[in-house]
Amino acid sequence: MVAATPVAARKRKPWAPDRQDIIWIDCNPQIGREMRDVHPFLVLSPRIFNERTSLVIGLPMTTAEYNSDNPFAVPVGKASGRKTGQTSYVLCHQPKSFDWRLRKAKIHPLGTLAGTLFVQVCERLNQIIQVG
Repeated sequence: MVAATPVAARKRKPWAPDRQDIIWIDCNPQIGREMRDVHPFLVLSPRIFNERTSLVIGLPMTTAEYNSDNPFAVPVGKASGRKTGQTSYVLCHQPKSFDWRLRKAKIHPLGTLAGTLFVQVCERLNQIIQVG
């Protein structure tokens, strides 16, 4: 007879980003007007896709004030850290795919985007690419 393994002793699945998560990702190398350096990134693709492919599809986030009148930037609240108090925007007009493992993505302190805001982001993105 085999003894049951206690829950705490079971091997945990390694972390992988999931839909609605906000992660840190390094956008370098960049070219032209693309974002560069490390930025928050809103994940659109589901965890199972992200785990199996090592890719993550999503939208970059920024606190650049000139996005306040950008019709494709969705304000999602106040930033934290060194940008505390500034509005954070999801840039719906810049969908991207990155290898999250090679770029050493990490969980962002904001965790996940609220469901109502995530719906707004998806609706704005759909205005551009008309998925459904």
